[in-house]
Amino acid sequence: MIDSELRVPRWAEVTTFLLSLLGLGLSIYLTITHFAKQLLVCSGTGFVDCAKVTTSPQSYFLHIPVAFLGLATYTVMVAINSPWAWHAKARWIHVTRFVLAIVAMCFVFWLVYAEFIIINSICLYCTAVHITTFALLIVLTLVSPAQLGWTRPRELVPDVQTR
Repeated sequence: MIDSELRVPRWAEVTTFLLSLLGLGLSIYLTITHFAKQLLVCSGTGFVDCAKVTTSPQSYFLHIPVAFLGLATYTVMVAINSPWAWHAKARWIHVTRFVLAIVAMCFVFWLVYAEFIIINSICLYCTAVHITTFALLIVLTLVSPAQLGWTRPRELVPDVQTR
């Protein structure tokens, strides 16, 4: 049985696991198309140009394809957002889950900047990963601080009455 202070609502467990699976699927596709560009199914002209984005210099970070980083991130996210991990007693798992989501979202900000400002094109699959990462961070922001004891329970917060 898990300690009551580490429990989160069931909807958060299910939602984060499904979002992580979605992110993993998208990341797998982007990783495959990184090597087999002919498999990329997306507009190749105009502002939406997946090929332009996924072959740009910004598609690498420290000589590592960004698609690999997404694949690695979402492989870990699937594991730590699984129902089993949500019920783990090890606090580090719960801290890692929240911190990884924050770090991933910071990287997404860089990627969105690169797409809009440097590359002047967006990739629909990349955008789907960005939205998935943002949704994951929102859900985790709603439940993780209370789960980790970083906020006081509502019943301990004194009522402030206005005069």
